[in-house]
Amino acid sequence: MCKRTLTGPSSASCGGDNYCSYCIVPYTRGPEVSRNSDDIIEEVRELAATATKEITLLGQNVNSYLDDGGLNLTGLLRRVTQIENIERVRFITSHPKDLSEELIYLFGEEARLCRHLHLPVQSGSNAILRKMKRGYTIEGYVEKVELLKKLYKDIAITTDIIVGFPGETEKDFEKTMDLVRSVRFDNIFSFVYSPRPGTLAAGFGGPVEREIKLRRLKALQETQRAITFERGKGLVGKTIDVLVDGKSKHDDREVAGRTRTNRVVNFEAPGEITGSIVDVTVTEAYQNSLRGVYNERRLLCS
Repeated sequence: MCKRTLTGPSSASCGGDNYCSYCIVPYTRGPEVSRNSDDIIEEVRELAATATKEITLLGQNVNSYLDDGGLNLTGLLRRVTQIENIERVRFITSHPKDLSEELIYLFGEEARLCRHLHLPVQSGSNAILRKMKRGYTIEGYVEKVELLKKLYKDIAITTDIIVGFPGETEKDFEKTMDLVRSVRFDNIFSFVYSPRPGTLAAGFGGPVEREIKLRRLKALQETQRAITFERGKGLVGKTIDVLVDGKSKHDDREVAGRTRTNRVVNFEAPGEITGSIVDVTVTEAYQNSLRGVYNERRLLCS
């Protein structure tokens, strides 16, 4: 086993306290509950003993984690990254309002903490963010992103965006497009708004016509595809470490793995190296993946 996500009953936290106007989670899963940190550490140690190399701490809002002893996510991550044989640690999903400077600076202090942050913004318009009850402004969001990029030139930032939220105007949507162009996310997960019965937003007026929502979604995705491709091309010629997952989905002669910034890399490799962390020199960039050449100078065997 090369990687493991601590999820379900073993997640860092579950449930939700934010009550975003479109979100059904607090009604279906109840309030946020943080798992005991000692239990998490014990599970990670057990996984490390089975040759697991990568751990992901998962929570509905993982960066508001706080156990009964007062340990927050930064403290939990410090403990996890010290466990022998664990080479990579990730966490997901973060709420922008709870992303602290302490956590931001941890990326520079813990080498095993992967420099990839999924930070859902949902909209580039403050008016829409208020209707969504997100609890932050675009200015505050961008300030945190700018600090991350200033500190870590190699960090990858991904996000979620909803288009066509009730009352979203063309001006609101253009603000979202401006945000995407200026931040230059590594990737986005984008959706058209659909109401969830029982949520506050389900009763909002000002629905956006489906044709308009789909047009906006297409424009957003086309813009992001170009940005993702350009950022991928910026890696060509660089040697990066890749955790090998197994055979490539596209070519049985190749293996596939992920970089610390969560990009997929396909390459030919000598023998069975699944579960190993290897150096790969990137030779080509595609829309959703990279291709590279295996570098024999370093190999962390399973």
